[in-house]
Amino acid sequence: MLNPHGNVRVWLCTTATDMRKSYNGLSAMVKRDLGANPLSGEMFVFVNRKKTQMKILYFDGDGYAVWCKRLEQGTFVTPDATSIKKPMSYGELQCLLYGIDWQNAKRFKRFSLSDSKVA
Repeated sequence: MLNPHGNVRVWLCTTATDMRKSYNGLSAMVKRDLGANPLSGEMFVFVNRKKTQMKILYFDGDGYAVWCKRLEQGTFVTPDATSIKKPMSYGELQCLLYGIDWQNAKRFKRFSLSDSKVA
């Protein structure tokens, strides 16, 4: 089950990934290609060239976990690549997993503590 802690950071690798890679291969890609620490507890999302398969690598405190999904029809809607890694929120990751194009979705204004004036 994909159940990260609180405000986990999520990074999407925008280059196509060989889905035969597992723990060692994906963690090496995180170090080499993304320039990040795979032991950081952040989630790293990889998608294949056809955009029909996804793997998520994360370190949950005592070991690596790899979560995989293969679509039987359709493709994952990923953003245009301007750099090799793109930051995402966990909500955006869930939209990606459920086939929702979050980039074209309209976000409505919500209350936040930074909006209120506290005396």
